[in-house]
Amino acid sequence: MHLKPALLVGALVLLWLSMLLLGTGPVDRRILLELYAGHRPALTEAARLMTMFGDGRVATIFAGAGAIILFARKKRWAAAMLFIGTALGKALTELQKFEFNRLRPTENPHLVVVHDLSFPSGHSANSMMTYVALVLLLSDRPEQRRLWTAGAISFAILVGLSRVMLGVHWPSDVVGGWSYGLFWALLICAISRRREKKGRVA
Repeated sequence: MHLKPALLVGALVLLWLSMLLLGTGPVDRRILLELYAGHRPALTEAARLMTMFGDGRVATIFAGAGAIILFARKKRWAAAMLFIGTALGKALTELQKFEFNRLRPTENPHLVVVHDLSFPSGHSANSMMTYVALVLLLSDRPEQRRLWTAGAISFAILVGLSRVMLGVHWPSDVVGGWSYGLFWALLICAISRRREKKGRVA
């Protein structure tokens, strides 16, 4: 692994660990209360719309569509990695929730229905891993890839913020989900590209 990717991965792991260990404290609580949208109806509806794009079922539809496009381009390994890799990533998110057993915030009424535990935010992880992996694997030109990746990351950030605005996640849950999701997207793409290079050599 080259130095820059190694530093990025290390930073993402450190960020995830920091959110796990330091979350639910005074800073987390203050940000949660500041961003809560319950007293702003228009913002609440916008957050409810945005949060749908982090739902596991919606993310799976996008991953499936991307996999079909990649398969049509004869990038079968990339197609498999996008669909299966993101599905495995979602499953590992649920495993983390079960293992860490962090409760959701109760400072404000929840503005959407939730059932499971809190860390990391599944919507934040789903959106980051799916949409970033999608654009990285679909885009061919470096300039296009940079622009689309920035857009995908920005979109995932909005999805994550919507979870705090709706009162269903601590900010640290969301940052933990982003860092894990980006790590997983980069892993999916690294495995896919390495396999593709081996295929060309063969």
